[in-house]
Amino acid sequence: MILQGRNALWIYWSCLCVLIVSLICARSVNAATPQRLRVSDNGRYLVTDKGEPFFYLGDTAWELFHRLNREEAELYLSDRAKKGFTVIQAVVLAELDGLHTPNAYGHVPLLNDDPTRPAVKEGPDNDYWDHVDWIVQRAEELGLFIGMLPTWGDKWNKKWGVGPEIFTPENARIYGRWLGRRYRDRAIIWILGGDRNPENDRHLAIVRALAAGLAEGDGGAHLMTYHPMGGSNSATWFHKDSWLAFNMFQSGHSAFNLPNYKTTLALRDLMPIKPVLDGEPRYEDHPVNWKQGKDWFDDWDVRQAAYWSMLSGACGHTYGNHNIWQMYEPPRKPISFARTPWKEALHHPGSAQMGLMRAILTQRPWYRLVPDQSLIQGNELEGADHRRCARSIDDVFVLVYLPTGGSLRVHWETASREEVQIWWFDPRTGRIHDGGRKRPGESLALRAPGSGRGQDWLLILDKVSAGLTPPHVAR
Repeated sequence: MILQGRNALWIYWSCLCVLIVSLICARSVNAATPQRLRVSDNGRYLVTDKGEPFFYLGDTAWELFHRLNREEAELYLSDRAKKGFTVIQAVVLAELDGLHTPNAYGHVPLLNDDPTRPAVKEGPDNDYWDHVDWIVQRAEELGLFIGMLPTWGDKWNKKWGVGPEIFTPENARIYGRWLGRRYRDRAIIWILGGDRNPENDRHLAIVRALAAGLAEGDGGAHLMTYHPMGGSNSATWFHKDSWLAFNMFQSGHSAFNLPNYKTTLALRDLMPIKPVLDGEPRYEDHPVNWKQGKDWFDDWDVRQAAYWSMLSGACGHTYGNHNIWQMYEPPRKPISFARTPWKEALHHPGSAQMGLMRAILTQRPWYRLVPDQSLIQGNELEGADHRRCARSIDDVFVLVYLPTGGSLRVHWETASREEVQIWWFDPRTGRIHDGGRKRPGESLALRAPGSGRGQDWLLILDKVSAGLTPPHVAR
């Protein structure tokens, strides 16, 4: 019995050791080979290297590398990962004097403002790039991609801001090659531009040289896009460039109810087909049109922009908070009237509600949605009340976003003789309201559970015969 017990104990420990070694090896392999992204075969959305649809839910943390130390970066990244974000958009050569004002550890990125001379020192954890490495790796461990901007736009088209302009087509390619090589094995999406539009041939040459250098450095491992100024989009200059994997636009912060769905629809119709998303919509807690006063964008504005664009065929969406992109906290000088310390702003409701949006949309094959306003009967509403409608390509389910609730009539021709299950999703709380079942006939007359500003609702219509799982969101 003793021998048998010892043998059993030996077998147990042997198996446990094998398991531990296997887990360590698996972790090492995963660390060395992070997930890759590519464009879907139909050109409408992004997929992982496993072929799984990838929901791009971004957050703008432009000053992440420049202003936060590692403890702060951990706080920020962990919060965004828990809320369901998948991409963090951050800038290597940052906007707020990123060339000359040191990072949290006293380091600057370049020697003498020369893009061909990154300030890399011997040894671990003692330069600017070591800190960027740490953040990129930590994000990857949390399941996040870094949407990495190699530089803010003022370094090649100052126009406004700090600058200085340091890029030429020649050094942009060298810098891109170095950067691409350094991060070729990390979970990265390259985002060129940096809130600037090219205004001449030299600017175009710089951007294209940077793209070429990145591709040479990473061997084409990562997707690329372009972040333009407010009211602009990447397709204007680069749609037919092979390096531009998907289009990004910035609907911006200049007014309430900016109809970003119009840009989404327009870019979706371009040939060749490429995915599209709003990479900088109205930020939560941002003064409308940059004017200090009573008008500030809130979480309703955030939700309105997000659902409008998603139901118009976007491959994802980016959230932003005015305090977080700049990592504002006293005694730092607030940019454009920032008023909330960033650690407090982490808890503004809009960010969690973006996670709820991703959760509800991924309850159904969102990537198979087709914009279809024809399902809404009657005169279409404009401005704040504008509803957006999309149906699945196989006509199994329909989604309608009502930014101010109220009533509507839906004529779903392919379901006119079938029973339809009605659900109302509250995008503020994630609660699901069961609206019962109806047989549409000519149309469905429906009324949301509430109406008015701040009372937005997502209507979900399912064909009962399809046997879809009732929507549910863990809150």
